[in-house]
Amino acid sequence: MEKNDLKQKKHKNHWVSHIDLILLSAIMVFPILWWFFATFKPLNELGSRNFLPVNWTLSNYIKGWQMTNSLTFGRLFLNTMFIVSINVVGAVTSGSLVAFAFGRMEFKFKNFWFSVVMMTLMLPSQVTVVSQYIMYNKLHLVNTYVPLILPYCLGGGAFFIFLLIQFIRGIPRELDESAKCDGASTFCIYSQIILPLLKAPLTTVAIYAFIWSWDDFYSQMLYLSTPAKFTVGLGLRMLVDQWEIKWGELFAMSLLSIIPSLILFFTRQKDFIEGVAASGIKG
Repeated sequence: MEKNDLKQKKHKNHWVSHIDLILLSAIMVFPILWWFFATFKPLNELGSRNFLPVNWTLSNYIKGWQMTNSLTFGRLFLNTMFIVSINVVGAVTSGSLVAFAFGRMEFKFKNFWFSVVMMTLMLPSQVTVVSQYIMYNKLHLVNTYVPLILPYCLGGGAFFIFLLIQFIRGIPRELDESAKCDGASTFCIYSQIILPLLKAPLTTVAIYAFIWSWDDFYSQMLYLSTPAKFTVGLGLRMLVDQWEIKWGELFAMSLLSIIPSLILFFTRQKDFIEGVAASGIKG
């Protein structure tokens, strides 16, 4: 009798948990659904209480895509993908090299330099923005993509380095020693032994680099001034001026702007979670 009561109670709790999850999911998904359907509403319906459009229209997508006679939203997508692609490759390559050096090699003042790198995690980006802008301006690199790309190609940032080091430290050093006995060089150990074992954390780094670079509105606004070089974030800002906010076009284009990040995350979600978990457990 007690077993049946326990089984019924467990079954009841199971259903209660599922109902709670469904309700919470509905609350979280509702604004996204409203946003999606709002992109198909004409301007006079955006302020209405109707969840679904009364008069469906694609004009928001058409007008939003053709921003000006000489600039389309497709151009902004290409500009952003160009920056993001280089940043992802740069973060993965340079971050893994720096992490391998700190995690496997011995050199003078290693602990000091590692402490300096980790200290930058606590340094707000706003503290260095003025000095960085002056430096790039003196090098005549303002209004180019270099300030947006260079940081990702020089280590990728302390967070990426720390993430990869945690995983590298968990890889047995016996693998390195065996490779050295066979005559392998340091770069060979990195490229043929360590790098293949970093698939999960490198995927995590790539996803973070993609999303952060794609959403980096502040730096893009600071360094870019020519509309032909604008990114998606700056393109969305062009739909908002001091006289008018083009809500329909803004909803439509902002919805399109999140699609690449969503596709990347959901297609590589397993590797992303595995990389974060493994990097936190190892070492």
